[in-house]
Amino acid sequence: MEWTDRIRHVKIFLVVAAVAIAVVSLVVSNSLVRELADEEHNKMEVWAEAMRSLNMADDNTDLNLVLKVINENNTIPVIVTDASGNVQTFRNVNLHGETFADSMEYASTLSRRLSDEGKEIRITLGENARDGYINVCYDDSVMLKRLAAYPYIQLGVVMLFVVVAIFALLTSKKAEQNKVWVGLSKETAHQLGTPISSLMAWTEILKENYPDDELIPEMDKDVKRLELIADRFSKIGSLPEPVPASLKTVMEHVIDYMDRRTSSKVTFIKDFPDNDITVKINASLFEWVIENLCKNAVDAMEGSGTITLAMARTADKVAIEVSDTGKGIRKKDIGNVFKPGFTTKKRGWGLGLSLAKRIVEEYHKGRIFVKSSEIGKGTTFRIELAG
Repeated sequence: MEWTDRIRHVKIFLVVAAVAIAVVSLVVSNSLVRELADEEHNKMEVWAEAMRSLNMADDNTDLNLVLKVINENNTIPVIVTDASGNVQTFRNVNLHGETFADSMEYASTLSRRLSDEGKEIRITLGENARDGYINVCYDDSVMLKRLAAYPYIQLGVVMLFVVVAIFALLTSKKAEQNKVWVGLSKETAHQLGTPISSLMAWTEILKENYPDDELIPEMDKDVKRLELIADRFSKIGSLPEPVPASLKTVMEHVIDYMDRRTSSKVTFIKDFPDNDITVKINASLFEWVIENLCKNAVDAMEGSGTITLAMARTADKVAIEVSDTGKGIRKKDIGNVFKPGFTTKKRGWGLGLSLAKRIVEEYHKGRIFVKSSEIGKGTTFRIELAG
């Protein structure tokens, strides 16, 4: 659990660091955009003054410099209107209209919008406003708009790259872990094979020599149990073909096995429908899943309480629930219970629920999740299989 908390803290730190970098990047880029916007505004003031000079020119005015200033604006969209709002001229503006009247209407609408946004410079045509004025409405250049949008696009690309990289790393890590678990499982099954065979032979000899001993049949059951466990381990990593099986029989096998090996203070309750449910499963592996859930329930109740096993069929699925009256799971840990290595117990590897999830989801194409959990009252695990 400490390891999981440490990983969570590292993830939080990385997210905070990423947000900080993003904020700094946006602040710097927005500062640059504001500087460029101010520079374009200054250029437009010079351009507007040139328009004023052009409108007030007489026969003795040298227009070379004025025309040069006006013609050098090839990037900033600008619309000049008179005092009544009528469009006088425009530059660097793409007008959308089928007719000239439509284009002028579009230009007029655009000039009003720019004026409302404060992108307007008013130029008087005389000593005071009584002599008339023109309005120079301007928009940001294409380059400025691109620079304003570029940081967000860049951050989006970087975040996408980070997400893809993290996903690839997690996938690679998960695949590597799967290989380790599969190899460990098959090696365990292989190592168990020889002593189990010997135990089976010794059990048969004991049956012949002591046919009336009541303990020998129980020993025989445990040896067969070891054989079943070895068979389960050998199937990890392969895709055993599911076959129709009685779900009630599978559940009763688990209850019978667990009831004999747990405290008398633990009560098992069966909430089964009257009609049996047949579903395609690998009975050996699925029993393992239910056993893991029951063992976790016994540990959570510390050897005293009630475990309820229920199953039901709906229109499109079969549901199995295992509920206990144990200590419950903290909300922050619910998302981690199926992760390899996570455990709240002082002993254990934290692999039981991880293997259960893999058996249910990969081998049976179902899903397993914590339906509910409340501290001090208990937990309910739910398994859903295709009906």
